[in-house]
Amino acid sequence: MDYKHLLDIILANLDEGIIVTDTKANIIFYNEPATNIGGIDPAAAIGKNILDVFPGLTEETSTFYYVLRQRQPLLNHVQHYTNYQGKQVATVTSTIPMFENGQLVGAVEIFKDLTQVVQLSEKILALQKQLASHKKTDPARGNGTRYTFADIITRNPILQDILHRARKVACSPSPILIYGETGTGKELLVQAIHNACPERQRHAFIAQNCAALPPSLLESLLFGTCAGSFTGAKDRPGLFELADGGTLFLDEINSLDRELQAKLLRVLQDGVVRRLGDTRTRTVNVRVIAASNEHPLKLLEEKRLRQDLYYRLNVIFFHLPPLRERQEDIPLLAQHFLQKYRQKLRKKITGLASEVLELFWQHNWPGNVRELEHVIESAINLADGPLLTLADLPREHPGLFGPKNQPHWTQPPLPLKQALQDLEIRLLQSALQQADYQLTRAAQLLGLPKQTLHNKLKKYGLRPKDET
Repeated sequence: MDYKHLLDIILANLDEGIIVTDTKANIIFYNEPATNIGGIDPAAAIGKNILDVFPGLTEETSTFYYVLRQRQPLLNHVQHYTNYQGKQVATVTSTIPMFENGQLVGAVEIFKDLTQVVQLSEKILALQKQLASHKKTDPARGNGTRYTFADIITRNPILQDILHRARKVACSPSPILIYGETGTGKELLVQAIHNACPERQRHAFIAQNCAALPPSLLESLLFGTCAGSFTGAKDRPGLFELADGGTLFLDEINSLDRELQAKLLRVLQDGVVRRLGDTRTRTVNVRVIAASNEHPLKLLEEKRLRQDLYYRLNVIFFHLPPLRERQEDIPLLAQHFLQKYRQKLRKKITGLASEVLELFWQHNWPGNVRELEHVIESAINLADGPLLTLADLPREHPGLFGPKNQPHWTQPPLPLKQALQDLEIRLLQSALQQADYQLTRAAQLLGLPKQTLHNKLKKYGLRPKDET
C-alpha cells in the first residue's frame, strides 16, 4: 500500500485546513480544504510568510507568531481576518508548536471555516438587540416568549407542586437550575417563570443553547466584543447585556467548557460583565436560569460541571418528571395537541379511538411531550375519518408499534369521552386490586384525596372493602 498516496487522499478530503510553518512563520506545508478559506492555491502558498497569505493579520494577531513566541499551544481560537483574495473570513483554529530534540522547529495549525456560523451569530445578536428594545407589556408578545403557566397542562401531583413552587419564586433574582430529559418542557417552564414576574416580563427573555456553538464563539456571544479585541471585531453587546432587566436561559449548561463556566460564575456572583477585549465592566440585572438534560450530580461526578458553579446555580432546583412518570397527563396532552393541529391543518377530527389512547398509555415516550406532539401532528396529517385510529399513526415511529402493541383493527373506535371513562375505570380497578380493595390505600396509589376516589367509585358502581 502506498501510504503517502493514501495520506494525500485523506488530506484532500478533509473539511479542516492544515498549515505548517518554520520558526520564522514561513509556510512549508499548506493543505487548503474545499471551502478555500485562505483564497490561495496551496502550491503558491509554500515559501510565503503567513502574513503574506493572510494580509489581514499582524504579528500581534497571528496565532502562528503567538505560538512561536510563547512555545505553548493555542486551542479552539476564533480568528477574523482578510484572506489572500481580500475576503472577510472567520475560522476556529488550533495551533501547536513543534519540537525536535527539544528544539523548536516550527508550528502546525488546523483550521476550520466558521464564516457562516459567525454571520448567523451576528444576525442573532442583531435580532436579540431589536427584541430587547421592544419592552411591551403583553407577556406573550414582544419579549421573546410564547408561554405562561396557563399553557402548562398537567394533573400530575409532582408537576403541579413544581408549578406551585415556580410561581412563588418567579420574582426572585436567584438563579434556577432545571433538570429534565429532552422534551419534558424545560423552556416552557422557564418562559412561564419569566412571564409570571410583572417586572421581568416587560424586558427581554433570551434563550441560548450552550451546545450550539464552539466555546470561543459562545463566549463572544454571551459577553459581547470590543472593537480591536481581534481582527474584525466590533463593539457589540452580548446576550447578558441584551437581557438586562429580563431573563437569560442557558440550555444544555452541561455543554459549557470549564473556562467559560468560571466566567459565568463571576457574572452570577458580581452581576457584572466585561466584553472581550474591553477594560471596563458593565453591571447587569439578569435572572439566569440554566437547564441540563443530564442530572447535575452526574455532571459533578464526571467533572463536567464546576462544583462552585453548581452551588451558585442550584439555589432553586426543579426536576421535571418524564412523561412515562406522569401517565395521567397523556389523555389531557393528547386532546390538547389534537385541538391544536386539527385547527392548524383544517381537519374535522373529533377525538381519538380508544385503542390509540391505550397504545399511548403503553408506550414509553423516550422523547416525552415533544414526541407525543409530533406523533399526533403526523397522525392528523394522515387522518381521513372523524377519529384518529391506529391506521393514522406513523408506522415507522420507533417503539410505538412493538410486538405487544400490535393494533386491534377490529375494535370499533370510541369517542374520546367514552375512551377516557374506560381508561379511568381500568385504572380504578387496577388500584383497588393492588390495594386489596382498601379505599385508603387505593387513594394513596392514585394520588387522589380519599373523598374524590370514593365519588369516582360511586360514579362507576365500583365498591371497596372499607367505606370509612
